[in-house]
This record gives sequence, structure tokens and C-alpha cells, in this order.
Amino acid sequence: MPKPDIHPNWYPDAKVICNGEVVMTTGSTQPELHVDVWSGNHPFFTGTQKILDTEGRVDRFMRKYGMGSADAAADEKKTDAKNNNKDNTSKED
Repeated sequence: MPKPDIHPNWYPDAKVICNGEVVMTTGSTQPELHVDVWSGNHPFFTGTQKILDTEGRVDRFMRKYGMGSADAAADEKKTDAKNNNKDNTSKED
């Protein structure tokens, strides 16, 4: 025999609230559902989404970390020389 009174109450007209206003009704185990985003204000559904400009991301990375340029080779030689000097001074101690 199943146990009585173990199921939650069902609210067939539960209110979905977004930014203080009722946006829709649905069935739920809670009388009110508070949400931050729903299809009425999400940029994908409203058509106001912004398309990010991904062109130039690799160039920006290369420029930031000095890869792929003639100056990068010179900078790399300088850092290698500095690292060698640090290694030499630590070995002398």
C-alpha cells in the first residue's frame, strides 16, 4: 500500500516572475517561481544578441606575448641572456 501524503502540493497556475512582473503561468510544486532570465528578455530569443568580433584575437595574443615578430626573437635572446646570467651568478655562490 503506498504511503499517504508524501507527494508535494501541485499548483497548476504557478506564476513565473521576472524583474517583479508576472511573465507566464505554469504548473509547479511552488506557487511562485522567481527567475532572472526567461525567453522574453534573453538576447538570443529577442534578437538583440551581439556578435563578438573574434577576428584579430590570435593577432592580439601574438602581439601580447611577442610571438611571430622580429622583435620577439630579439626579446627572446635578451631574456635568454638574462637567464644565463642568473644561472651563472647562482652557481658561483
